[in-house]
Amino acid sequence: MAHRFWHPFANMAQVAGNELVIDRADGVWIYDAAGKRYLDACGSLWYANAGHGREEVIEKIAEQLRRLDAYSTFGELANRPALELADRLAELAPVDDGRVFLGSGGGDAIDTAAKIARAFFALRGEPRRTHLISRAHGYHGTHGFGTSIAGIEANASGWGPLLQHTSVVDHDSVDELERELLRLGPDTVAAFFCEPVIGAGGVRLPPDGYLEGVWELCAEHGVLFVVDSVICAFGRLGTWFGIERWPDVRPDLITFAKGVSSGYLPVGGVIASGAIAAPFWEDGGAMFRHGATYAGHPACCAAALANLDVLEREGLIPRGQELEGDLAEVLAPLADHAQVAEVRSGLGLLAGVELAPDVLDADSGAVAKVVRGARDGGILVRGLGTSVAVSPPLTVEREHLELIAESLRHAFDALPSAVAGSR
Repeated sequence: MAHRFWHPFANMAQVAGNELVIDRADGVWIYDAAGKRYLDACGSLWYANAGHGREEVIEKIAEQLRRLDAYSTFGELANRPALELADRLAELAPVDDGRVFLGSGGGDAIDTAAKIARAFFALRGEPRRTHLISRAHGYHGTHGFGTSIAGIEANASGWGPLLQHTSVVDHDSVDELERELLRLGPDTVAAFFCEPVIGAGGVRLPPDGYLEGVWELCAEHGVLFVVDSVICAFGRLGTWFGIERWPDVRPDLITFAKGVSSGYLPVGGVIASGAIAAPFWEDGGAMFRHGATYAGHPACCAAALANLDVLEREGLIPRGQELEGDLAEVLAPLADHAQVAEVRSGLGLLAGVELAPDVLDADSGAVAKVVRGARDGGILVRGLGTSVAVSPPLTVEREHLELIAESLRHAFDALPSAVAGSR
């Protein structure tokens, strides 16, 4: 009998009874219930930055559970791990006088940032500033605001009416954002949401000057610049939050999750600059009527603190930049493969391999076949629409990257002849 678990982002008619049951993990390796070993070439879901099975993280979680398992942080309530994590992240973040609002993950963080942006302007006497702009291919979670600003059409479709006052612009054009701001009227726009490198939308690197250009445009028109670093932070791009790769850019808000705990327990949040937090923090300020039940969960915060210690002590944060050239080098030959349209890599330890349009036209399941072929070869990668994504733990070595590239090449070679011969 099929199990009753309803998988996220899955067609259950195809999944039920065909589950790949992950049983255990160690370092960069994953083992299924039958004992087969796989290289975790996708860091689970972009988050296993420190690798699997870190005993020091596990021990800190257990220690915290024994001391204080869980308690609310609503109102004036707090716990030591939450306070320490907020202080530490505020010091690390490239914002001035940062304040940290904690939640359970990236989707929470996006909704929080959207609400902060709209509430900030309402409290400042600009209630018309409600519009939120995002980018094509951008993925901002699946909560209410995240779905409404989704730049991946399939994720935004089929739900009926979504939130109003949102729009999506081209992912690589400063001029397109400027035209949209002028069309709307800048005094109606609250925030622009931007991933430094678009992740789930296919691993799309920003053109030279793009991030500086959109940041300057937002600053010129008083629009809050929200950096979605849920994927890009904690070493994925080689810095703490990814956006530091563009040192002139100073975000108003940063969303984070995933790598902050390397997935050991779920935690995420928003870092706001002191200027944005001021209407909520100053004497007589307004209550921010928003929050997740598990915001500031002590065990989750303990996991994040222990993970940050590992990332810092072992020098893993710069690894995303140190290895980006190696990853680009080993994947580069795939660009000449008959089934491949493009390899997107070279900025951080992540990459996307785009399938050729005619291959996709010949077989809509070609991406899934490549993913399955890589799995058969002992590599776990992710399918993203028309591409395959790679984002291994920061602890990988060159030999692991070469194994990923070799496995992907074999997976493309193994596509059915009807597909392979379509070009």
